[in-house]
Amino acid sequence: MMASSDVDTRAEGSLFSDQNPSEMDALCPSPPGPSRPQRNYERIGERTGTSFCQTLIHLLKGNIGTGLLGLPLAVKNAGLVLGPVSLLCMGVVAVHCMRMLVQCSHHLGAKVNRPFLTYGEAVQYGMENVSWLRRQSQWGKQIVNLFLIITQLGFCCVYFVFLSDNIKQVVEAANATTFSCHMNLTNQTQVLVPSFDSRLYMLCFLPPFILLVFTPNLKYLAPLSLMANLVMTASLILIYFYSLTNIPYPIDLPKVGRAKDYPLFFGTAIFAFEGIGVVLPLENKMQRPQRFIPVLYFGMGIVTFLYISLGTIGYMCFGEHIGGSITLNLPNCWMYQAVKLLYCFGIFITFALQFYVPAEILIPPVLARVSERWEKPVDLMLRTLLVIFTCALAILIPELDLVISLVGSVSSSFLALIFPPLLQILTFHTEGLSPLMTIKNVVISLIGLVGFLTGTYIAIEQIIQRNGLKLTEEAFSSYLVQ
Repeated sequence: MMASSDVDTRAEGSLFSDQNPSEMDALCPSPPGPSRPQRNYERIGERTGTSFCQTLIHLLKGNIGTGLLGLPLAVKNAGLVLGPVSLLCMGVVAVHCMRMLVQCSHHLGAKVNRPFLTYGEAVQYGMENVSWLRRQSQWGKQIVNLFLIITQLGFCCVYFVFLSDNIKQVVEAANATTFSCHMNLTNQTQVLVPSFDSRLYMLCFLPPFILLVFTPNLKYLAPLSLMANLVMTASLILIYFYSLTNIPYPIDLPKVGRAKDYPLFFGTAIFAFEGIGVVLPLENKMQRPQRFIPVLYFGMGIVTFLYISLGTIGYMCFGEHIGGSITLNLPNCWMYQAVKLLYCFGIFITFALQFYVPAEILIPPVLARVSERWEKPVDLMLRTLLVIFTCALAILIPELDLVISLVGSVSSSFLALIFPPLLQILTFHTEGLSPLMTIKNVVISLIGLVGFLTGTYIAIEQIIQRNGLKLTEEAFSSYLVQ
């Protein structure tokens, strides 16, 4: 989800700063030692770096979030059999693309005598490897930066919608919440006291989010981030427990979903799998980077298992009533209402980490053009405007499942599926890349492109359709009141 940072962020003359920062750079600083152009690939001696387990934890953290909770609905869109099989295939392809990105980064880094490249730099140097693309190579890095910004701001939009939907549900059911966690008729929290629109809840979250992103250094949030990880883990365990123990039998769910709903599955699934941005920063911070590939395979194996299992079990438990997030289907009892609140706390803290990436790409070039006395006010003003922008987008599309699918289709498909295979072709095209390998890479990129086009179209169509339906219902309600 995130990319890395290693250069002066006050570079001038560019729309984006030269490097792509990462939450890892704030919470897990680069190890001491020589400057990067002089540092050897393997850290030795007294130079510190992250261990196998630490890297594994960061990899899991970079891939597990709100996307996981939306996978039961994704499985519903694909079907009880086709959904899990598709998730497995997508997991294999996503890990393969991550492996290709690492391989290309190593090869290109050796050619330019740099031990570490960001995602954008890898694409830039890959394009320089092709004579007729050399003049446009800078655009390659800027395009990657643009999609990173879209992805991260998209995550922030999803967080607004997720928080508003879950908090709204807790508030509306508060008067009747009990200690009995039995399933109701719809397998979902019953709304007994309707409150105001979810978009007003988003506006209520706006001031806290603005204050949160004013944090001068994300290291100050490290204890809260650790706490957020722990409560989110505990919440997931309880969600698994409830879903497993409440599967109704016999199971009579469609094995294959409707064809027109499959693009929505693609968008949600690729949104969940889009952790490719953390791959290069994590590898660079390892004490023994050559052990990163085993970490990648092991970690993504766990992630894929969690995705398939929760997606399948959640759909089997809640069936056709499954919501945009499985938390919205939990029963009306205090234990599972607490699960929603704890997960919301974790998402709230994570907002600052996701926001760090676009802020550090977009803001420094602007600050480089103002006097020193105006730097702090301009910095705070731009952060405020970015948060307001994400809130406005969330208010325009207050549908959690469609926001997730749209963000996944628009940006995640490029970063996770389209760019890595093309980068491998650019990197090794003069070094005997086999025709079979080229065909494989083109096929993966085409799958990503088709997913982008169909997923974006269906998501936008559904958004327009649902908004139109809501407007009709509101107009009808107003007419009845009159």
